[in-house]
Amino acid sequence: MTHSHRRHPTVYRLAVLAAFAVLVGGCVSESPALSPSIGPVASPEPSPSPSPTPEPTPPRLRSGPDRLALELVTGTFTLPTAVTNAGDGSDRLFVVERGGRIWIVNRDRTVVSIPFLDIASRVVSSGEQGLLGLAFHPQYAETGRFYVAYTRQADGADIVAEYRVSSAVDTADLASERILLAIPDPAANHNGGALAFGPDGYLYIALGDGGGQNDQFGNAQNVNRLLGKLLRIDVDGTPAAGLPYAIPADNPFANGGGAPEIWAIGMRNPWRISFDRAWHDLYIGDVGGGNWEEIDRQPPDAAGGLNYGWPIMEGRHCLAGSCVMEGYVQPIAEYGHDLGCSVIGGYVYRGEAQPELQGVYMFGDWCSGRIFTLDVDGDSIAVRNVLESGLQVSSFGEDEAGEVYVVDYAAGGLYRVVVPG
Repeated sequence: MTHSHRRHPTVYRLAVLAAFAVLVGGCVSESPALSPSIGPVASPEPSPSPSPTPEPTPPRLRSGPDRLALELVTGTFTLPTAVTNAGDGSDRLFVVERGGRIWIVNRDRTVVSIPFLDIASRVVSSGEQGLLGLAFHPQYAETGRFYVAYTRQADGADIVAEYRVSSAVDTADLASERILLAIPDPAANHNGGALAFGPDGYLYIALGDGGGQNDQFGNAQNVNRLLGKLLRIDVDGTPAAGLPYAIPADNPFANGGGAPEIWAIGMRNPWRISFDRAWHDLYIGDVGGGNWEEIDRQPPDAAGGLNYGWPIMEGRHCLAGSCVMEGYVQPIAEYGHDLGCSVIGGYVYRGEAQPELQGVYMFGDWCSGRIFTLDVDGDSIAVRNVLESGLQVSSFGEDEAGEVYVVDYAAGGLYRVVVPG
């Protein structure tokens, strides 16, 4: 996710981390007055019932507390890369390990003794490779289907595969694997790997540019290639000819002119994407090159085909010193390498347990271990450092109630983000 020339100090203490250091209100009407009449007086129309009071609209995005803290849930994982929930009412968390295993954390926050999924024999984990993403079908409780992103042992290809849960609710059926995408990747870095279902029911897949330096393989702006893109596919529709999935009709290249799976282009290494539960905005943390880390936001009414600029742009800046910026979507926030060197995209808090966090977007940095929020002042958005965690933050995630969690790649801890008491 990060840049090979910048590492957090913990990398030097843990040899196993070295290969992954580049990772990373209504009113009531009155009854009408009755006029004198020589005939029978009709009964007045009944007054309309008061309109129900609308639910208050949560803030789209706002500044939060000046400081945050972390509460340890458990500390038993090996090189965790993601954490999420199944949305099935079980209140379980699922922690992804880079080596190829997924573990269940129960409602009582104990860890199930056997992995939910173990595909270690199918995964290669050199460089930034490994088991990198997990998303559960929106109707997982009925379908039993979930999706993973990993790099394949045999050839290093970027794989997106569907699995199904077995008859035992705490284990997956290994034999159920159905590969949806197998994308050749020329290098072992910039794999992306984030997966998320959008409010439209489609599966979004974030892919890096294929590695090397400054998109040396020319992928991010090439609409005929899938690397360096945000993809969008329909896993429930009738599959398109020659494909194991359907193409949404409003994808920008659904009818030609580019790869039909593409939703957005111009990405370097999008490490974690998330949808705001309330406003349905899509947030993207795209890891920068030599100078700038960025947070991108795509409104729910945005058309497909947006171009986030890489490798012409890095954050809000021209990569080569000068460029034509017109046509590129600029990030809503950025920070320089004085604060870190590899952004870890996060989540807008929509839980109920901590109202002080409502509408606050939380994210972090792999190298510095800092946890950030966005300081919002009207249309101005800046990055605010709210915690020096001392962790090697590799991912954020949500539970079913909307609480936000962090995983520590170095020591294997799972933490809940909290407002200090």
